[in-house]
Amino acid sequence: MAPAFQPDPRLAADSVLVAEGPLSQLRLMDDARFPWLVLVPRVAGAEEWIDLDGAAQRQLLAEVNLAGRLLRSLGAVHKLNVGALGNIVRQLHVHVVARSEGDAAWPGPVWGSGARQPYVAQQRDALVSSLRQNLDAVMAAAPRTPEQA
Repeated sequence: MAPAFQPDPRLAADSVLVAEGPLSQLRLMDDARFPWLVLVPRVAGAEEWIDLDGAAQRQLLAEVNLAGRLLRSLGAVHKLNVGALGNIVRQLHVHVVARSEGDAAWPGPVWGSGARQPYVAQQRDALVSSLRQNLDAVMAAAPRTPEQA
């Protein structure tokens, strides 16, 4: 039996599980400065997008789109930043960050901008709960591809 999937210890330490998707774990980064989700595909050894087969790449793209819509459901979002850097954490993971004009890093990137500010536990738990509640509605409202029809 294969061992249970585990995100890289650094991702696990810096984020909270929101939901398990078809391919990826959806995690909230523990940085109150930005609404910030991370998708971590449950694919052993994957470090780059190109390490996924075509079906998994399409599924990851669908999950990135869903994460972006989920962040928009929270309120004012001026821009979504999406990135899969992996320079420090090699395990494939995709960041989806909701940006607002005037946020702590605007207009620059969030990476390397100041010190992370962890959520107060009650605030983090409320945000995770809200994300979970919005997930079904966002999925239901998402556009369908011809394959899904």
